[in-house]
Parts: sequence; structure tokens; C-alpha cells
Amino acid sequence: MTAPLPDVTEPHWPHRALDTSRLRPVPLRQFVLKVHSRCNLACTYCYIYRGPDTSWRRRPARVDAPTMRQTARRVAEHAAAHRLERIRVDLHGGEPLLGGPDTVLAYARAVREALPGHCAATVSVQTNGTLLTARTLDRLAAAGIRVGLSLDGGTEALAARRVDHAGRPSWPAAARAARLLARRPDAYAGVLCTVDVTAPPAEVYASLTALGAPRVDFLLPHANWASPPPAVPPAPPGRRPRPTPYGDWLAEVFDLWWHQGRKVTRVRLFGEVLALLLGAPSATESVGLSPMAAVVVDTDGSIEQVDSLKWAYPGAPATGLDVFRDDFDRALRHPGVAARQLGAAGLAAECRACPVVRVCGGGNYAHRYAPRTGFLHPSVYCADLERLVRHAADRLCELEDSRHCSRTDPQ
Repeated sequence: MTAPLPDVTEPHWPHRALDTSRLRPVPLRQFVLKVHSRCNLACTYCYIYRGPDTSWRRRPARVDAPTMRQTARRVAEHAAAHRLERIRVDLHGGEPLLGGPDTVLAYARAVREALPGHCAATVSVQTNGTLLTARTLDRLAAAGIRVGLSLDGGTEALAARRVDHAGRPSWPAAARAARLLARRPDAYAGVLCTVDVTAPPAEVYASLTALGAPRVDFLLPHANWASPPPAVPPAPPGRRPRPTPYGDWLAEVFDLWWHQGRKVTRVRLFGEVLALLLGAPSATESVGLSPMAAVVVDTDGSIEQVDSLKWAYPGAPATGLDVFRDDFDRALRHPGVAARQLGAAGLAAECRACPVVRVCGGGNYAHRYAPRTGFLHPSVYCADLERLVRHAADRLCELEDSRHCSRTDPQ
């Protein structure tokens, strides 16, 4: 059952200002299921273990069989009620392989066996790679579970922020995992990489593509108006500080991908921005205005919002619901969940008036938080996102101009 939460001062938006009684929610299609609530690494920027929300301390270290079965029933119930044809199941931690692969395999099996016949599940596990062995990978692949790897780059120097609790580097074990996955493209989901603006963009991008990942997803470090983004290097003497350090970093990587590798390696953030510029809907929470359709179930069965909210304030992801008492439709009525299904109506006035809002979507919801007032603000990365969006739009325009010239200019 859900552990008691500390006293939480919920911010004005959306908890006290949003009436959800008349909303027509979008069904959940992504279920992030926590396998283990602890981690064998102590990454310097971790938003779960270094953030203000410490609810993980009161949660069981490992999900048990009754919680897995009840969660599977609730997922199946939701899929049946909304006639869903496909859902996504992400098995997470902490580090989900801390207890070995058996719990991961059992959780995936429980969900798949419970689902109605008209619904299929795409299942993945996200790991830091340090505990991934050839035998474990074989078992996961045989069960149709794809493996995602969390890295900051594909070299020891670039992985310096990812250390264990004794301060020892995780890179040797993570590199072994990357080599294993490169030999099993059928089971390789890709790499998640948190941006470090002190690392050379070209070096980071080249090192990640060298790992053979089919997809790379660049994530901005979790930050908000109370806890700003990590400091950037000072400007050289005689130069003004860069106003968009993260946008500039991403724009440089975008050009490398655009000119060298977009046909080889997918970069999710860049692909999403381009699709939005071309009029397609978004498929990720970090950009675009499509309704959020994800929910988290922790190791004790607690139904929570996305983990990125843990960086905001104690109890920020909590809904007060759990799978033993509540179904997922009830979670859809929670103000925090409903607010992320409102599209432009759930954004600050500055965002709604912005010419790039349809693409940036206000940025990641967690990055909009300010103490007491809540989430009705632009992203703390607002200028960086606009920099990336406009840069991608310029590249599209150049491509269109070159195609027009090739059709009309015999030279």
C-alpha cells in the first residue's frame, strides 16, 4: 500500500486552480512500472536521489508479486475500457536490474498475460548497463523486451558524472553493456543522454554514434525556476555570456546529425522537432502540444506522475492513488495529470503568444515550476528551446530551397 507522504504544499497551478470535472481525458498509453527503487550508481545530477522529493526512501526496494499482478490487472482494465490496440510498458528504477532479470521478466509477463486480446504491449527496460550480462540480455531479448542504455557519452571521460556510491567510475561496465547491445540490434532500444554543456558536442555525438545505438535521445538536465540549470563555463575574456548555452549545444549536434548521420542514427528530440515543424503531432512530453498519456506505478503500487517532477518539491509526483484501491481512469482526473492533457490551454500566457509554441509546446512540464505559483510558467529552458526550434526550421528551409533550385536550375 502507499506509504504516507510528508506534508506537501501544493502549488496554485494546477492543484488549486484547475477544475477537471468537465475535461475529456485522453487514455493512458504509456505505463512506467518501477521494478526497483534503489540504484547502484550515484550520478551527480540525478533528479531522483539528489532532488527534494525523497519518497523513494519509504518505498520497498523491489516490487513484489502481488503488486505486479494487481498493476497488470489495472493496466489490462484500462486497455479494455478504452479499446486500446497498443500500449507501451517501460520497466524502470532506480536500476531495474539490481534484483537480476527475473523480476523484469515476471513483470512483463504479468502485463502481457493480463491484456485483452485486442491490445499488444511494446516492452522495454531502461538500465545504466552496469549489471547487464550476455546471459541477461539473451533472456530479455527472448522475452521480447528491448533494452535502453543511459549514458552521458561513449567514452570514460564523458561518463565521469556517472559513478557508484564509492565514487568509482561506471564506464568499464557500461562500455561492456554497450558492446553487448551493439551485437544485438534486435534488442537495442537506444541511448538516453543527459546534456552536459561543458562537454564538446561533437565529441559526445561521435562517441554515442560509435556505440551503434539505433536511437539517441538527448535530455535537458532537470531544472526549474527554483533550481536553475547547471552552471555553464564562463565566457572567454572580452566575450559576452551565451544567452542560450543549451540551445547552442543542441544546435551544434543537430547540424552534425543533419549532415552526417540522420539516416543512420535517429535522434528523438530532433526528429520530433522536425515532425512538428512539418505539421505532425508530437509523441513525447518534452516538445509539442499532444496530450500527455503516461503514468508511473512505483514499487508499492503507488500511482504517480512522471519522475521528473521529483526535482520540483517533496511529494510533487504524488497523486494519492494506488493500484489496490484505484483505477487509472481516476488518475486521469488528478489535476497534475489533467493539466498536461490541455495542450495550449494549459500553458502560460507568454507561451500561448509565442510563435514557436506549437513546436516547443512550452517545454517539459517539470521545467516550468516556480515555488508556490506552480507550473503555469514558460520553461526555464525557454530561450534554449526557441534557439533549437528556429535552427531546425532554418535547416528545413535550406533543404526546401535547394530542392527548388535543383528542379528549376539546369546548372
